[in-house]
Amino acid sequence: MFALFENPRLRGGIHAEEHKSETSPLSIVTDFPIPKKLYIPVQQHVGKPAEPVVKVGEKVLKGQLLAYSQGTISAPVHAPTSGIIADVKDFPAPHPSALPIRTVVIESDGKEQWAELIVPADPFQLEPEEICQRVGAAGVVGLGGAVFPSAVKLSLGRKNKIHTLLINAGECEPYLTCDDRLMQERAEQIVAGIRLMLRGMDAPTAMVGIEDNKPEAFAAMQTAARDFPNIVVAQVPTRYPMGWDRQMLRYLTGQEIPADGRATDIGVVVHNVATAFAVYQSICLGQPLISRVVTVSGAAVAKPRNVEVPIGTLMSEVLAFCGLEKSKMARLVMGGPMMGDALPIAEVPVVKACNGILALSHADIDEPAIQPCIRCSSCVTACPVGLLPLEMASRIKANQLDSAVDLGLKDCISCGSCSYVCPSNIPLVHYFKFASGELVKRQQAEHKAEQTKRLVEDRNNRMERARLEAEAEALRAQEARAARLAAAQQAQAAPAEETV
Repeated sequence: MFALFENPRLRGGIHAEEHKSETSPLSIVTDFPIPKKLYIPVQQHVGKPAEPVVKVGEKVLKGQLLAYSQGTISAPVHAPTSGIIADVKDFPAPHPSALPIRTVVIESDGKEQWAELIVPADPFQLEPEEICQRVGAAGVVGLGGAVFPSAVKLSLGRKNKIHTLLINAGECEPYLTCDDRLMQERAEQIVAGIRLMLRGMDAPTAMVGIEDNKPEAFAAMQTAARDFPNIVVAQVPTRYPMGWDRQMLRYLTGQEIPADGRATDIGVVVHNVATAFAVYQSICLGQPLISRVVTVSGAAVAKPRNVEVPIGTLMSEVLAFCGLEKSKMARLVMGGPMMGDALPIAEVPVVKACNGILALSHADIDEPAIQPCIRCSSCVTACPVGLLPLEMASRIKANQLDSAVDLGLKDCISCGSCSYVCPSNIPLVHYFKFASGELVKRQQAEHKAEQTKRLVEDRNNRMERARLEAEAEALRAQEARAARLAAAQQAQAAPAEETV
């Protein structure tokens, strides 16, 4: 019955238990000590990995290019400090698999000596194309987690005649407060970044969506944007996953992104609030993206806080700085507890996509016993996409993946809302992730089978062409022999006729 009084622009979602109070009142720590070694992966974005341009033993300055972008969907990486290139090698990635990825290793010299920075006289008079070029050269990517190259989105926005830039400042994950603190402390710079993004896209208006559990950030952003009527700062309800771009967009604009479409289809481009700050740094200060603010929290952390960390710092060093109690840590998570990645080791680098490092205790991850489904439909009510999680899970358990796809499996965003509200403690989202992985394996197998079939067909075609060519060659040789024989016979017959 209460659903009748819900805002029609809201769909599903949950009120997850928050743990933001441990870090939201504390200022960002900006004096993190520079590590002796930094490990900078060349793949920190969607698209092709960057190609290293430095060699072992080479001296580099802070902000210097380490690897250039390859193609349109790619982003360069830069040196977070000055020092010597110690190695270019494979190193464990911040991923649940911890598989190695190509990484540039810098041995810091402790001098923090900057490379030459190019700063325009008036950043707001730059042409849109130059803004996009500078953002791309600075290696700015989406810092909300998608890590899509920001320059590409700015260019697409201009080509698609975007009318609204939506700045996502929801930050709905229970522990994370890095965006909250960024808005409280650097609101003017964020607004400057938003203005530059508007100019880069040639768009008229911007909207900033902030959850109503961040009153200080909301007030700071309103104050910073008061002289710019084309930038609207709005509050949205605190409900996970409000940080999902489609949920935020639907609430603020009342528009719905098509199921197989993008925000640009309805004239909107979505960027994270931390991305706007990175755009400000890249244009107004000439600085590439070489550091980011990270929330470090969890029951196993003695001093939870938000820390500005150089890209490439090992997570183990960040945790040590915040007083990690190793005996309490049961799980290490990069990102938030709902959609973050559990990591097997802490000796992996902080990357552009890392907005949180959580050291959770056994109590935090205690998983009650799974009970039979009682068909209460709580998961259906909670799903922000409007799916039927219980039906999808039953199809997956019966190995009917195609049926699960028909019910919308590919539209699932793996937010975990369904698992959170399930009174039977069924790990529904685990089923969906498993099924998605199985579908990928099936597609890969089908692709491999098609490739094998094509290769066999190509081989058979080659063999058939070779056989036909051999037969034709044999026929030509036979005809040539017959012609030579006939010519010889004619030559023998000719003297006999002359004698007669």
